[in-house]
Amino acid sequence: MPAFLHRLGRLAFRRRRRMLALWLALVAAAVVCMTAFGGTGKLDNTFSIPGSESQRALDRMKTDFPTFSGTSAQIVFTATDGQKVTDPADGARIRAALDAAASAPQVAKVVSPFDAHTISADGTTAVAQVRYEVPQSALVPNALDALKSAVAGANQQGMRVDVGGSAFGNAPSESHRSDIIGVGVALVILTLTFGSLLTAGIPVVTALFGVATAIFGALSLTGTVSISSTAQSLALMIGLAVGIDYALFIVGRHRFHLAHGMEPEESAALAVGTAGSAVVFAGLTVVIAMTGLTVVGIPYLTAMGLAAAGAVLIAVLVATTLLPAILGFAGTRLTPGPGSRAMRREQAVGGAGEDAVGANGDSLTSATGENVLSGTGDNVAGGTGEIVAGRTGESMAGRTGESIAGRTGEIVADAAANAAERWFRLVTRRPLLTLVAVVASLGALAWPAHDMRLALPDNGTAPSSSSQRIAFDRVGEKLGPGFNGPLLVLADTSHSSDPTTAAQRVAATVGALPDVATVGKPVANPATHTALIQVIPDSAPSDPATKTLVNSIRDDRAAILRDTGATVQVTGSTAVSVDVAAKLNSALIPFAAVVIGLSLLLLLLVFRSLVVPLKAAAGFLLSIAATLGAVVSVFQLGHLGSLIGVDTTGPVSSFLPIILLAVLFGLAMDYEVFLVSRMRESYLRTGNPLGAVHSGARHSGRVVTAAALIMTSVFAAFLTSDSTMLKQIAFALAAGVLLDAFVIRMTFVPAVLALTRHAAWWLPKWLERRLPDLDIEGDRLSPTHAEPESVALTPSTAD
Repeated sequence: MPAFLHRLGRLAFRRRRRMLALWLALVAAAVVCMTAFGGTGKLDNTFSIPGSESQRALDRMKTDFPTFSGTSAQIVFTATDGQKVTDPADGARIRAALDAAASAPQVAKVVSPFDAHTISADGTTAVAQVRYEVPQSALVPNALDALKSAVAGANQQGMRVDVGGSAFGNAPSESHRSDIIGVGVALVILTLTFGSLLTAGIPVVTALFGVATAIFGALSLTGTVSISSTAQSLALMIGLAVGIDYALFIVGRHRFHLAHGMEPEESAALAVGTAGSAVVFAGLTVVIAMTGLTVVGIPYLTAMGLAAAGAVLIAVLVATTLLPAILGFAGTRLTPGPGSRAMRREQAVGGAGEDAVGANGDSLTSATGENVLSGTGDNVAGGTGEIVAGRTGESMAGRTGESIAGRTGEIVADAAANAAERWFRLVTRRPLLTLVAVVASLGALAWPAHDMRLALPDNGTAPSSSSQRIAFDRVGEKLGPGFNGPLLVLADTSHSSDPTTAAQRVAATVGALPDVATVGKPVANPATHTALIQVIPDSAPSDPATKTLVNSIRDDRAAILRDTGATVQVTGSTAVSVDVAAKLNSALIPFAAVVIGLSLLLLLLVFRSLVVPLKAAAGFLLSIAATLGAVVSVFQLGHLGSLIGVDTTGPVSSFLPIILLAVLFGLAMDYEVFLVSRMRESYLRTGNPLGAVHSGARHSGRVVTAAALIMTSVFAAFLTSDSTMLKQIAFALAAGVLLDAFVIRMTFVPAVLALTRHAAWWLPKWLERRLPDLDIEGDRLSPTHAEPESVALTPSTAD
């Protein structure tokens, strides 16, 4: 792989105009396909589980009860100023509004509150039902706006009109503002990282190429497959984040080479062959995990997984083909200026500590196993800035075995080390104490997750100023919370001697169950011998008691069949939510086992170690648990929710845990590979386990830190979304990346490696012989392609 990527990077560098033209053509083709084959570009936000009881019942209702099979809306009339909806004047307004609503696009039937008796006990609120024969995704773009306009005439002094219902749930969320915020923050972080606006702009430009190709390509499929707005936003979110991060890793390696005198073409090829190999590995892990979501069997989740996987795959292709072409156009302009802070920083990475390399390629190692190079006259400064080494490049060691120190007693490596290395030295000074602190803090953060409630989002979590939220709250207050999520019981009475009586007995049996507020009169279809019964729970749609009621009705089906001869199925939006949550709960543990098992296998192959993959899996579980605990604290318990626009608490989205597992798994592998691969490379050269940990921080810490901040910022930018589901996903991914990168990879990992020392890199000989060597860092590239290596002159005593 590294040799192939090295050749690919060189080819893209040399044929940069053709490569750029190819990608421009791909973006143009995606736009053309979107226009030609994307249909209306309608996004499908419908939840369904093919084969589930609720879905089978809905499918049958399409022929038996078509006006109940589609989505529905509610028109909530509220009398003010001491009036009642039953007053003659207000009643006339309501009837006129309902007549207008009946003529709105695609409306199949309007049920008057006076006929359905859906009037509050105090007479101030009346709720009308608007039924459609199609699901929400099949509504024409202006259908709901037309319904609002139709009833707006009743919204006069003395009466307020609000429109809500399931038809308004899961509405598409605009994310253009989030895109701009995320890109802007990423550009600032990249500029601070590289000290160059030109260098900072390259990862952003290449990421936008990838995102444009992925999103336009996905939209071109909306005419033939169902893609939700959340799937589109997730693909955009992840595509931007990984696109920038993958380019950052390669550009960072390229800039390091340039700062040490390598020619741009060779530097770009080597960066793609080394850092690019890790990019391919990390990207494929994300693709595999996201594609694995298809096995759950929920179309909504399948679309999300495939859309995100496609965006990541395109980001990998961009990083390994378009990026080296862009580096070719930049040429030597990416080289840090002589004497600049960026140049000093890049040379400090290679000029101090374990892998220091001077102008003549020689290297020296101090008594601690860390290399100090003066090259052909390069200056190595001590703690007070004194020049310590002369032109001979000879190493000097103090009596304590440390590298040459200045008058303050600080060693040269510490003086040149970046903040990441200083942090690594701090956390590895008392590694056991560090581990206890990490586990204790993440355990405390994870504790709320034990009480996590899962459900699909409803209008109760919509923005407080929205019409559907106001209608939801008003209905729950005046008619009862269960009215916002009625259950539909479909009874097949074809085998009953008296279908009418059988349907009535089914209704009576269901009405006697706990948590039932009211049961409607059965609506029969004599032609198909079926009856539909509406059940209003006492509890809200997302309340655990409602889930218990759904399961109770299903558990009683045998008794109902025995007493009436009728078979029953429970459906409706609330029952669909219960089925989705149950399906995801049953899939979560097996999926987590597959993801963790895959991480163990991949890291075993990459690092040829037993401790490293076990440590990575343990850290991954800690970060997942802590992230879910944070989500529960904010969205379910309401702690600090107002800071991100959460004005009401509610259950966690059923899709969130499994999406978090898939996405965070791949992203965690990014940082694990880029950070630990440098440590392994150093350990294999020097045999110094502690010095290897510090070397990993020196070489990769700054870039990994920038990458994590960028990814967190991109995800956090989507917190401005009005969609509760997207807001929860954005928060979970932002918090997950932040915790995994800084608490796990930058704290937990070095502490474990420092504690286990040589054992961290041990692998049984019999297993080592049987495992393929993936060579992620490109160690087998020819000597002319490889980075200069240090040669230890003194034995290691650090361990």
